[in-house]
Amino acid sequence: MTNAPEILRPASYVYGQWHSHPEGQTLYDAIYGRPVAVISSEGIDFAQALAYGREKGAELRKMTFHARARALKALGNYLMERKEEYYTLNLLTGATRRDGWVDIEGGIGTMFSYSSMARRELPDERFLPEGKVEMLSKGGTFVARHLLVPREGVAVQINAYNFPVWGMLEKFAPAFIAGMPTLVKPAPQTAYLTERVVRDMIASGLLPEGSLQLVTGDPGDLLDHLLEQDMVAFTGSAATAQKLKVHPNIVNRSIPFNAEADSLNAAVLGLTVKPEDPEFALFVKEVAREMTGKAGQKCTAIRRPLVPRHLVDPVIEALKKELSKVTLGDPARDDVRMGALVSVDQRERVRETLEKFRADSEVVIGGQEGDLLGGDREKGAFLNPTLLLCRDPLNAKTPHELEAFGPVATLMPYDTLEDAIKLTKMGRGSLAASVMTHDRAEATELVLGMASSHGRILVLNRDDAKESTGHGSPLPQLLHGGPGRAGGGAELGGIAGVKHHMNKVAVQADPTTLVAITKEYIPGAAVREDTLHPFRKNFDEIQIGDSLLTHRRTVTEADIVNFAGLTGDHFYAHLDEIGAKEGIFGKRVAHGYFVISAAAGQFVWAAPGPVLANYGLENLRFVEPVGIGDTIRTRLTCKRKIRKDLRPGETRPTGVVEWHSEVTNQHDQLVATYDIMTLVERARDEFDPPAEPETASDAPAQA
Repeated sequence: MTNAPEILRPASYVYGQWHSHPEGQTLYDAIYGRPVAVISSEGIDFAQALAYGREKGAELRKMTFHARARALKALGNYLMERKEEYYTLNLLTGATRRDGWVDIEGGIGTMFSYSSMARRELPDERFLPEGKVEMLSKGGTFVARHLLVPREGVAVQINAYNFPVWGMLEKFAPAFIAGMPTLVKPAPQTAYLTERVVRDMIASGLLPEGSLQLVTGDPGDLLDHLLEQDMVAFTGSAATAQKLKVHPNIVNRSIPFNAEADSLNAAVLGLTVKPEDPEFALFVKEVAREMTGKAGQKCTAIRRPLVPRHLVDPVIEALKKELSKVTLGDPARDDVRMGALVSVDQRERVRETLEKFRADSEVVIGGQEGDLLGGDREKGAFLNPTLLLCRDPLNAKTPHELEAFGPVATLMPYDTLEDAIKLTKMGRGSLAASVMTHDRAEATELVLGMASSHGRILVLNRDDAKESTGHGSPLPQLLHGGPGRAGGGAELGGIAGVKHHMNKVAVQADPTTLVAITKEYIPGAAVREDTLHPFRKNFDEIQIGDSLLTHRRTVTEADIVNFAGLTGDHFYAHLDEIGAKEGIFGKRVAHGYFVISAAAGQFVWAAPGPVLANYGLENLRFVEPVGIGDTIRTRLTCKRKIRKDLRPGETRPTGVVEWHSEVTNQHDQLVATYDIMTLVERARDEFDPPAEPETASDAPAQA
């Protein structure tokens, strides 16, 4: 038995100061049952905390998406340097280092992901134009576009005990990128680990004051003081989610409430799978891993493994073999693969639920208490992995209604794919499901049949197993949520998680005014032309609306024939006189790609300059055909600018300039439209790393 840990006194951080109280709730470690922390929120003015976040949030909203993203990346690096301190506290929660890796480095990794997504997908502005411009009038003088702006409230984030780090950071990251301050309320059982991370986040000095607050103890009347601009995000049990969702103040003020609740997730082994197939082994390993990872305390854990009836016995035998490798005990030991539940109270709740399962199911693995490799069987919160078998799941109730939030799963046989789909839906909505099959038709039927009741479905087989992140791993880029019992909410989902924290407003105006507001050019707005070709300007000199109207070019038959010879495109509409007359154009027409190639020849600046490369082309549409004898010209207008960070090894700062191109004919009819991106050199700025000093070999010669 290791030495007793020091009694921690995790404080709250509200209205710019740390707040603690000498008395409060005592927390015990999950391995030996020793007191490890005392938490309390006594004396906190929750109305003041919320008001402070709203007021100070103005500083966060003044930052652009990219500025917030850079701060988030720097904060992630700061926390990563201190991760070993978090791993030490993680052991007290009953989790192994492997469990802690998902929580600690997974949480910090989510911050890195959101930092990257924001700099890659969002403008360097405080708002986000969304969707296309809507033309509201025939003459084009009245247009509209949707904008997303930060809500001017506080994101109250109520988290579960099982992921004290990831659970906080996966909510904080998108809220911070969106410009919305966060007030974190962790579950008490593991609040000391959350507090340790928050203490470092505040100490880093990288966050604007008010952008992060923490309440470690009881939330008191916090929800009573929410206002219309605030939000609530909850993770925990479905029962608690339902209670909070109907809180009178939340209902009366129409406060957005997002719930991510524990669900009865399923894994389906396909009917076509044989015991010798790789998918059979993958199913067994995935079920065992989900039962034992975090001691089964995961909202995405597999609770209902579904197997073809003729494979029930082989699956049980394989799971017995796999689970026999799982060693229980003190997670500080290298030979321990599974730790304890978070508390003795939680263990007893799981045991009570197991007793209720006996109405429909029988225990086929577990139920006996084996040896521990360290830890205290009574004072600690240990529970051996337990697999139940429900032989008639279509007529059972408890496995589809109750959840034992621990190392417990209920095996269910099925006879047809239709039955398997029905069984997954009997959980009334789930966060995640898995399908293990190599048969694509079977996978298609299962996925489409299950899709309406799930937030995420993994198809696992021999082709993706090596790189798959597994059944229970929410990813920053993907939706984390689900319908019905799973809460009906959505977290993460890439930039969708950022947009969730913003208010959507439709702005109606004339094109030029809308450009001034959105900082993105739209057709019909006023442009600026000068004698200096726009490709001779660097990134900093180019302005939105800078435009070039090119010289004209008449398309000849030689142009079409030569382009066909160069490319090998001999489509009849270009070269066959008779076929073209019988086609939809009634005549021979130029290749569409000749038109945009000719347009490039009209607007490029041939000499070396700040434009370094063509970065891509988007939104290409061919509107009218161009025939022999038609005359075209192009208008090129700066649509928007995107600053690029210097990557390791790069020495020339650059940005991407997006140009809107309109090619018209002699009748001023639009024949083609598209956007091109150019990589343009920019001046070094405060966000760039210092330039490398010149070496003797590349220093200029001295006179």
